[in-house]
Amino acid sequence: MRTTIRALIEDAVRTLADTGTVIAPRPDAEALAAHLFGAGLAELEPDGEPGDRETARYQELVAGRAAGVPLGHLTGVAELAGVEVAVGPGVFVPRVQSESMLANGLGAIEGTDRPLVVDLCTGSGAVALAVAHHRPDATVHAADCDPVALEFARRNSARRAALGDTPIELHHADVTEPGLLAGLDGTVDLVLANPPFMPDDAEVPAEFGVYQPRLAVFGGPDGLHVIRHVVEAAARLLRPGGTLVVEHGHLHAAAVAGLCLADPRFTEVSSHLDQYGWPLYAAARFGGTKPLTAP
Repeated sequence: MRTTIRALIEDAVRTLADTGTVIAPRPDAEALAAHLFGAGLAELEPDGEPGDRETARYQELVAGRAAGVPLGHLTGVAELAGVEVAVGPGVFVPRVQSESMLANGLGAIEGTDRPLVVDLCTGSGAVALAVAHHRPDATVHAADCDPVALEFARRNSARRAALGDTPIELHHADVTEPGLLAGLDGTVDLVLANPPFMPDDAEVPAEFGVYQPRLAVFGGPDGLHVIRHVVEAAARLLRPGGTLVVEHGHLHAAAVAGLCLADPRFTEVSSHLDQYGWPLYAAARFGGTKPLTAP
């Protein structure tokens, strides 16, 4: 019996909703259909009847998503703040929640001419490329220690440059190493970071525990190992008046704010929620005064 694209999508929505782990069943089901049939969602013929091979392939894609394979690994692309990047196995797929963190950072440099921006733990380069897209006058440096992720970032940067965006400068560098991007010390207007933040023994859905790269998900026994280094690096890189915006786990709001407050050079420390009401990121202004020292 023949089926329609509409019926396939409705079946997929039910399958994905039944997992209890897929946050957006309908958008994911529709995105998989658009990917398979090579058309935008608005261009799909809902009453069209796909062939048996297309039907089977779509059901395979849905089964993969239900098992936890990230949507971007199935379609090969992800979008952040209007910027599409290539993703796949071995690189973290940017989450829509990060658009809030990005918006905060862009707001912090709104009045700054030709800002200097650093994106740490850049992964696919999505955040850095979104900054370059929305602020073409910015100079954007992006760093990651994972060569697989950095290769995705290089390809994405080249593609965005071909589309007219300002190229970003990529660095194969580890935020936990002393002297990261030392040539920029004291000159950066904005440091952004979406580092690994899950505790090593945390139980997480298969999407993050199996299919996303472990290096981009787990951040030490308490999940804060890399974040501590991000805060330290930001205190060195930022100019007085510069801003740090760092994403963190749901349970880390107080801890990450505390890391910033522990350095008296950081002021205006704030914690921010995602669209679901969970803690998502912290922001802090760098004052630039010398830390207090014992006499």
